[in-house]
Amino acid sequence: MLRVEGLTKRFGGVAAINDVTLAFPTGSLTAVIGPNGAGKSTFFNLISGAIVPDAGRVVLDEADITGATRAAIVRHGIGRAFQVASFFPTLTVVENLMGAVAAHRGQSGGMGRRFPPAGARDRAMAVLELIGLAGQAGTLSANLSHGDQKLLDIALALALEPRVLLLDEPTAGMGPDERWRMIERVQHLWAAERLTLVFIEHDMDIVFRIAQSIAVLCYGRVLAQGTPDEIRANPAVIEAYLGAPAEAA
Repeated sequence: MLRVEGLTKRFGGVAAINDVTLAFPTGSLTAVIGPNGAGKSTFFNLISGAIVPDAGRVVLDEADITGATRAAIVRHGIGRAFQVASFFPTLTVVENLMGAVAAHRGQSGGMGRRFPPAGARDRAMAVLELIGLAGQAGTLSANLSHGDQKLLDIALALALEPRVLLLDEPTAGMGPDERWRMIERVQHLWAAERLTLVFIEHDMDIVFRIAQSIAVLCYGRVLAQGTPDEIRANPAVIEAYLGAPAEAA
């Protein structure tokens, strides 16, 4: 289980995250929603080690990882894909994945050799098959569509063998067809890998369609957490974010 307890982060006099306590059970699929400026990305940055909290704890399976380096948090089992995909554009899809696999296994020194480290290609291809990009293995990463670049970013996180996967707006910038293709891949990934998956999303159709649980942040605090039906009917959430129950349907 991933949980945060009393998590707080201030920038100057502003509390971007303020005394947040949430739990994400093992194997759960949770959406984090809220207005712009609610603290969602800061929340992910705190969990993934990009920034250090001013107060509170981040705990994964009873291990306190608060303030650990990003590399240490990855080793503990937390992976993250970003709103803007990050990869080496001059490498092919499979080369990007082999590099991530090798680095995770401490074999990165071998990537300069003519042949990849033992097992790196097999693991890379297995991840690409899972994410639906095996057919693009030899494609230059810069030439992928926007949606496939986002899938590659998720694949790079998967190469690190996480138990918890954080997805920051996986459908950002996509058209309707590409958006639903992405969500189908995310659902397949979650079911196949039995991951604890937490995602930030602004599209309420997607949120209410696939999330088991929804956490709502507003001005850095937890406004509500519950099932989709509970969140859809919550008066405070309707007032602060959804606008009206019919608009979230």
